[in-house]
Amino acid sequence: MLCPDCGQLISVNAEVCIHCGRRNPGMWGLTPLIRRWLGGAGFVPVITAFCVTIYVIGLLLDLNAVMSPGGGLFNLLSASPYVLEKMGMTGAPPLYEGRWWTLITAIYLHGGILHIFFNMLWVRQIGPAVEELFGASRLILIFSLSGLIGFIASVFFHGAYTLGASGAIFGLLGAMVYYGRSRGGTFGEAIYRQVGQWALILFAFGFLMRGVDNWAHGGGFVSGYLVAMWLGYNEKTPERFSHQILAMGAVALTVIAFALAFWAGFF
Repeated sequence: MLCPDCGQLISVNAEVCIHCGRRNPGMWGLTPLIRRWLGGAGFVPVITAFCVTIYVIGLLLDLNAVMSPGGGLFNLLSASPYVLEKMGMTGAPPLYEGRWWTLITAIYLHGGILHIFFNMLWVRQIGPAVEELFGASRLILIFSLSGLIGFIASVFFHGAYTLGASGAIFGLLGAMVYYGRSRGGTFGEAIYRQVGQWALILFAFGFLMRGVDNWAHGGGFVSGYLVAMWLGYNEKTPERFSHQILAMGAVALTVIAFALAFWAGFF
């Protein structure tokens, strides 16, 4: 196997990497399995499928609201706020009640067919580029932390109920803007200009349309930029085992958050 820190060839059973000195680099044989899982999963389709699954579950739990829609085009085919809150929509009231997990679950909840359609469109537009430039582990961390911190900013400055992956999407935009500025050159400059234009357009739409959580967008963008700066990208910092462990932790925490949300909301 390759050492998860220095990338040199070692035995999977080595107690210490002979090249860099890392202890137990094979993690009792788990390191190659984790690398194969993170490297081969393709997390953009995983994120998309998970969001769509949660959206469909919300509709099935609230068929009366689906059959009697109200609130305009952007609430078309949406579960009721009552069900969305039980599933993990975030905001000041849930957090005051101690439901911290809503800061995570709300990333994957959506309020209508147009809401999830446009968010998943942007995930599929930006996500593959982030995964190619940063790696799967850092994509998961940027997406998760940007969504989380975006909602923290929203609750702190606004407090209203909120949900959706747009804060995490702005985090991906922020990461790409950082990459473009950091890398430089013709390619980096092209990335910086293109993604920067997308971000400005989306910010402008957010301020022109009603009901858009601009605090989550801003918080997500800034945190995505800073998380990318912290973690680095493939050309500058190869993906390390610590990135993989943190990504696995983020996935596990998301699963735990939804388990807590459904337990507290429906049992």
